[in-house]
Amino acid sequence: MTPLDTAWVRAQFPAFSVPALQGQAFFENAGGSYPCRAVVDRLTRFYTERKVQPYAPYEASRLAGEEMDEARARLSALLGIAPEELSFGPSTSANTYVLASAVRRTLRPGDAIVVTDQDHEANQGAWRRLAEDGAEIREWRMDPATGHLDPDALAPLLADGRVRVVAFTHCSNVVAEIHDVPRICAMARAAGARTVVDGVSYAPHGLPDVGALGCDAYLFSAYKTYGPHQGLMAIRAEWGWELPNQGHFFNGDSLPKRFTPAGPDHAQIAACAGIADYLEALSARHGGPASGAGAARHAHDLMRGREVSLLAPLLEALAGRNAVRLLGPADPACRAPTVALELPGPAEEAARALAPHGIMAGGGDFYAVRALRALGIDPAKGVLRLSFTHYTTEEEIDRLIRALDAVLPR
Repeated sequence: MTPLDTAWVRAQFPAFSVPALQGQAFFENAGGSYPCRAVVDRLTRFYTERKVQPYAPYEASRLAGEEMDEARARLSALLGIAPEELSFGPSTSANTYVLASAVRRTLRPGDAIVVTDQDHEANQGAWRRLAEDGAEIREWRMDPATGHLDPDALAPLLADGRVRVVAFTHCSNVVAEIHDVPRICAMARAAGARTVVDGVSYAPHGLPDVGALGCDAYLFSAYKTYGPHQGLMAIRAEWGWELPNQGHFFNGDSLPKRFTPAGPDHAQIAACAGIADYLEALSARHGGPASGAGAARHAHDLMRGREVSLLAPLLEALAGRNAVRLLGPADPACRAPTVALELPGPAEEAARALAPHGIMAGGGDFYAVRALRALGIDPAKGVLRLSFTHYTTEEEIDRLIRALDAVLPR
C-alpha cells in the first residue's frame, strides 16, 4: 500500500497551522481529535448561510436540509449500512442511554443483559441500570493482570438463552486491545441475543464496515473522528423497528427519528459530511476509491498501517520500564494507539510534568472507573494516557519518548 503522505494529511487540519499550537505534540486524541478542515468549513458555512429551520420550501432552508441528508447518506455508505440505519444524537453516552431506555420497555421476567468490566462507563452504566427493572446483569470480566477480554469466557454467560443484549467495546479507551467483533456477535446471535458495540475508541483509527461486523448497534463519536460534537449510532433496521419509539409520537414512522428524543443539532449533522469529504480524499490521494465503502476501507487500512508503525517504537521504549505498567497488549498490531500507563504516583502529575516538554496528554480515570478497579488500579490515582492517530509524526513520537525519559521513573 502507498505510504501515508503525512504532510498532505496534516495540511487538512487547521490546528497544525495555528501559531499557538506550534511545538505542541497532541497526545490526547482519545479525548477528542482535531477537526478536519472540511468539517470546519461546512460548519462555518452552515452557521453563516443556512442557520435556519431545514426542509422548508425557501432556498436557504432547502440547502440546509440537503446538507443534513448528504451527511447521513455519505456516512452510512462509508459504514456499509442503509441511510435509515444511521441516527445522530448529542453524544454516544446519550445515544446509548436512549437505546437502553427502549430495551427497558421490552424486558420480560428472567431476561439478562451482559456487560463487560472493560468498557467506558457509557456502555456499562445505562445497561446496568436495567437491573432496576428486573433484568439480571451478567458481567463478562477481563483478565485482571493483562486486561484481556476472552471470548471463550462469554460462552457460559450465554448458555441458558436468557440474554437479551451483549454490550461490549470494539476496543477499550484504556486497555486498547482490538476485539474480534464478528466472532463475538456471531456467538451472541446464536444464543438469541442482540449486540451493542461501543466503537468510540476504534472508529478514529478507521471507520469499520459495520454491515460486515454483524452487530445490531454500533456507536461512536464524531468529535473523535475528526468531526463536530455528535454521537452516531448505526442500528440494524430489524431491531430498530422492533424496539419502541423513543421520539415524538408523530415521528415513529422514521427509523432515525425513533431514537432522537430531542431536536437534532442541524449544523453539526450537516458538518459531519466533512468527515466523509476527508476520508474519501485521503483514499483518493493514496490511489484508492474516491467514494463509498471502498474509500472507507482504503482509508482505514492507511490509517491503521501508519498507527501501527508509530506505535512500535513507543511500546519498545516503554518495555524496559519496570516501574511503569502498560495496560493491554504489547503487540502494536493488536491494539489501538491509545497507550494507558499505571505509574507509581498520580497520573495527572505526570501529565502536568510532560506539558513543559510540549506534550499534550492527560491523566485520570477517563470514565473507565470500573475497568481500572478491575485491573487493580485506584481510579483516584488514574493512568497516564498517551493517544494519537494517523496524523501524528515520527518526530512527535520521538519527542514523546524523550519527554517520558525525563519524566517517568525507570
